Amino acid sequence: MSDLPFPFRVGVSGTGFIARGFIAATRARSDYRISAILTRRTPLSVEGIPHELLVRTAEELAERCDLVVECSGDVLHATEVIDAAMHAGLPVVTMNSEFHVTTGSWFTGRGMLTEAEGDQSGSLAALAEEVESMGFRPVIYGNTKRYLNLHPTQEEMEFWAAKQGISLDQVTAFTDGTKVHIEQALVANGLNANIANGGLCGPRTETLREAADILSKHANAVGGPIADYAITPECPGGIFIAATHDEAHQGSLQYFKMGPGPLYIIQRPHHLCYLEIAKTIRRIAFEKRPLLNNGPVPKVGVAAIAKHDLKPGDRIPRGLGSFSIRGETVRCADHLGHLPVGLVQNAVVRRHVKAGDILGMDDMDLPESLALTTWQAIECRIRTAASSVSPLLSTALLGA
Repeated sequence: MSDLPFPFRVGVSGTGFIARGFIAATRARSDYRISAILTRRTPLSVEGIPHELLVRTAEELAERCDLVVECSGDVLHATEVIDAAMHAGLPVVTMNSEFHVTTGSWFTGRGMLTEAEGDQSGSLAALAEEVESMGFRPVIYGNTKRYLNLHPTQEEMEFWAAKQGISLDQVTAFTDGTKVHIEQALVANGLNANIANGGLCGPRTETLREAADILSKHANAVGGPIADYAITPECPGGIFIAATHDEAHQGSLQYFKMGPGPLYIIQRPHHLCYLEIAKTIRRIAFEKRPLLNNGPVPKVGVAAIAKHDLKPGDRIPRGLGSFSIRGETVRCADHLGHLPVGLVQNAVVRRHVKAGDILGMDDMDLPESLALTTWQAIECRIRTAASSVSPLLSTALLGA
């Protein structure tokens, strides 16, 4: 990646909550400026954004910027945008973990691509750098939630979407656990961690310490660090890392109010979304180091799970935030052929699927898209990796 001009031009893909906030936060900056904004909405419906900056194609966005920030939240759209940016040789910063765990692996290594600090996954990667620089050895890469409901009603979600000023799809994906599974799958793949046997645990506890103690047992069972989450009122919407350190520092760490050990909790009780994207942009522009991506061969995916019985002909407009399916982490080697929840858009069910079942690629008709062909190529990599070792070892090695 060549040096960027100063001030450099940033193109933004998206005009939703994250994009609008980021654009507003950029107005006071001198090191870069917004030069183009890609939207799929009609220009007159886009409020709070200078209309002269709006563009309608990914190619036009790439022509008018030096770096792309992708924050549309749409997997199929993001795949097209990032493909165009990579063809143009542009670095890409995303706040779109959904993209990474679905098609991001295809772009890893093709150019500069990273998730941003600000969402939990990027913030965990930044916290991991910090704690590891102090000699801590992570055992748990943790995400925190206050509430989770696998089967929220549409009436409930419409109320909270209006109250919080975010889309119905987003608030539903946050509530039914799909979003936290996506974030932690990206963390597992990007930080070379594992998931617990059977997937994420998400213990409900009164304190973070209780959750860390429970999750550390799962980490011990799989023989390495895990990505997971906790449901606790103590620090909703934050992140934490539970880690060990050399025994020689145990007394000092206790003096530093870190507790007696051997498991220490370093937490950050907030993540500031679009306000933190600037930190990752500067990292890419001046350090040329990605913060987090999904790796070329993902070990963990996010499979579509039926919320209720599905029958042939049922139409599912969108998997993320759906009232018919949700997403759960799976080990890719254990579930070859699973249907990634991020691929589901304007899909039609082919056969009967029972509530709670993991959907396979053959269970739905998906429209042709770059995202679909890209996932098929990624799965070929996964199958090749699985077949390169003995059947008895393939799951262990791909999950390590």
